Amino acid sequence: MTGDLFAGLPRGPSVETITEGALLLRAFVDEEEAAALMAAIDKVLAASPLRHMQTPGGFRMSVAMSNCGQFGWVTDRRGYRYQSLDPLAERDWPAMPEAFAALAARASAAAGFAGFDPDACLINRYEPGARMSLHQDKNELDMDQPIVSVSLGLPATFLFGGMARTDKPQRMRLESGDVVVWGGPARLAFHGVDPLRDGEHPLTGRCRYNLTFRRAR
Repeated sequence: MTGDLFAGLPRGPSVETITEGALLLRAFVDEEEAAALMAAIDKVLAASPLRHMQTPGGFRMSVAMSNCGQFGWVTDRRGYRYQSLDPLAERDWPAMPEAFAALAARASAAAGFAGFDPDACLINRYEPGARMSLHQDKNELDMDQPIVSVSLGLPATFLFGGMARTDKPQRMRLESGDVVVWGGPARLAFHGVDPLRDGEHPLTGRCRYNLTFRRAR
């Protein structure tokens, strides 16, 4: 059965094991908190607007991106990296809102990774058709720290694979308020997002936002 059979039914918090070291926290963020997160996102983006970055190979990313925190993840012809300055605004990235850091710490602890203190938060906006190809998060210096990924807005199909790009990924539907946490043996698992389907969400309109928390340094 698919999640679509239960569309429109009330959801309650639950925990699903994806694989060892990776958990899906269903409905971890309620509607009130989600609205507060979106208000904080708007403030961050007013200082460091979304942009479509370029991969080292010269391809334009379909996902629009910005950052907040001590460091931000960027990509261009020089490669993938973290840096403290926003190359578009030519100043420090906006400080990470307290609500962001608190959520990341709460979610990581719920998944068994206590003490997570992120110094970078990637803000990704998916519009219909935008996708994220299978990749590993490996630009961070401390691989003992987990990744915390928060979904807001339109539902998306999340792909979670193994340690090799050729491993067949699991496919799971993420709804607004769902949080995925992975670390330990799953820290370098390949993951991605299928092209976003068109739709309308009361929180975000015709798009999906994703907050990805990391410890870069």
